[in-house]
Amino acid sequence: MTKVSIQQALALRQEGKLHESNRMFCILAEENPNNAVIQSECGGSFDLLGDERAAIPYYEKAISLGLTGEALLDVYVCLGSSYRVLGAYDKAASVLQKGLTIFPDDPALHAFYAITLYNLGEHKEALTRMLTCLTDTSTDPRITAYSQALAFYAKDLDKVWS
Repeated sequence: MTKVSIQQALALRQEGKLHESNRMFCILAEENPNNAVIQSECGGSFDLLGDERAAIPYYEKAISLGLTGEALLDVYVCLGSSYRVLGAYDKAASVLQKGLTIFPDDPALHAFYAITLYNLGEHKEALTRMLTCLTDTSTDPRITAYSQALAFYAKDLDKVWS
């Protein structure tokens, strides 16, 4: 039997062969149950197939195994997003908040958290967070021209000047 490698699975992903890549990652995850990177990549392979429900346990395991750095950041975004698309908004919020305690300046975490807040009915906080994310990260000249005003309004969306 041919030994499966993470490089082969990633190469298949790059080639758009997502099902084949997923099969390889499943084999790797089973053979390497204590490898956080492989667990996160296996979760990602399910996510790319649109099977967020199958991705969640792999993401959770990767976190519990001590995944670090950029890979951990990506897992928090993907796990929170997966819970959100499945309608588990409270779990999504919890995961994204935890991610934000570790990576407080990450715009993707803020954006996904804003979407989740919207789903939870917290529309004002969601729009405030999204506007802040927009003004903090956009390089579009039309946004940057108004970034001070947008940031100012984001602090008090309900204020009316008479």
